Amino acid sequence: MSKKEKKRESIINISLELFSKYGFHKTTIPDIAKALNMSVGNLYNYFKSKEILAQDAIIYTSNYLGSKIKDINIQDISAKEKIKKIVEVYFKIAQDKPQMIEYFLRVYLSNREVFKDGCSGMACVSGFVTEIMIFFESAVESGELRDQDFFSAFGLFMGYLGGMVFLKGEDILPQEIDFYIEDISVNIYNALKA
Repeated sequence: MSKKEKKRESIINISLELFSKYGFHKTTIPDIAKALNMSVGNLYNYFKSKEILAQDAIIYTSNYLGSKIKDINIQDISAKEKIKKIVEVYFKIAQDKPQMIEYFLRVYLSNREVFKDGCSGMACVSGFVTEIMIFFESAVESGELRDQDFFSAFGLFMGYLGGMVFLKGEDILPQEIDFYIEDISVNIYNALKA
């Protein structure tokens, strides 16, 4: 990775933290530059606008999540085992890199107007969605999961994951999020199995 690519990644990571903590509209380019100890002008050399930075941040997050799901997809294990691994990965990211999940749940989904130009529909989250789609297609093909509309299956899966991470973020869960991996995995599998 080049020096410029590393700097872009560090800008994205800091922006994920600030956008997640303060929201998209309250976070300014000068806030991000200050957190990075760089000038506003220099930051604009990497990202022409806050909207472009926000779009690149969701693409970065989606590709990161997608790469983790891809690693699971290539394993020769059952759909049930893959579901558990996906839940584990998602919850681990929620613990280790909470700004990524928070950004997706609190910024991307609630500020759709920011993403309408050049990032509409599933374009910004295709890295993640594509790997989940591959998982479903493979599991249906093997007969482990029933054939159904992708979005209803995806919504069920993400509803469980997003809901649990939201409850964790709100400090509502009485146990650490890892405690729920087995139950959530079994619930998802039972809801989707053939």
